[in-house]
Amino acid sequence: MASAPLPVASTLMQLTVFGQVAADGQETEEVVTLRTVSPRSETAAPPIVRIHSACFTGDVLGSEKCDCGPQLHAALDAVVRSHNGVLVYMLRQEGRGIGLANKIRAYALQAAGHDTISANLALGFPAEGRDFRMAADCLRQLGITRVRLMTNNPKKVEGLAAQGIAVEDRVPLGGFRTPFNEAYLEVKDRLMGHLDALGLGLAADPGRPAAALGAPALDATALAAAALEAAGLEAAALDATALEVTALEAAAFEAAASGRRAP
Repeated sequence: MASAPLPVASTLMQLTVFGQVAADGQETEEVVTLRTVSPRSETAAPPIVRIHSACFTGDVLGSEKCDCGPQLHAALDAVVRSHNGVLVYMLRQEGRGIGLANKIRAYALQAAGHDTISANLALGFPAEGRDFRMAADCLRQLGITRVRLMTNNPKKVEGLAAQGIAVEDRVPLGGFRTPFNEAYLEVKDRLMGHLDALGLGLAADPGRPAAALGAPALDATALAAAALEAAGLEAAALDATALEVTALEAAAFEAAASGRRAP
């Protein structure tokens, strides 16, 4: 749709906007890529790539409820330093694909005791609703078919591989813990099959081929049951529209700030 050079971190990058154009000419932006200018030949080493889903609360506001903001900044720094990399920013994947408003509704449920998975399920959404086909399409349009992927999520590795993008190495991007997001990162590792989002050094050796780095994930039924059991709540008993900031939420924040688990 559009492309232009853009200076970032004292480095000249090429920013490209991808999207769809309707018959009436209406444009819908979907993906932004930020690529190092004059990248090294792929015959030497594939570029380092980060596929990053938009997160208004983390990327823009710097919220400590997730690890998105630190991941974005670390990935951008790695791309710039590599002189051979691409940041693929997915504009419409907020909240693992459920959108900003629904993510905030999920946050309200989490304040009442749900975890990130059971909150999505209670709202009628899957735990993971993203699709990485467009990311793969954008990489192909940039002439990239081999990558070193910065991720802790095996689903991204599988998603790119299914679209013909060879993931020759997985670069870990974890360990951005705060008192407010530690339980969230633990759920990603324990229930969603992420590879050491907590950054405790428990994941597979990052030097091994990407194909060997998969972590078993629970099926949808088991995932829902485990998430609800972990939350100790029944999804049907919660009404997101009726939730407000309560003493329970205040206690959760107080406990997080002091490094203790909420009651």
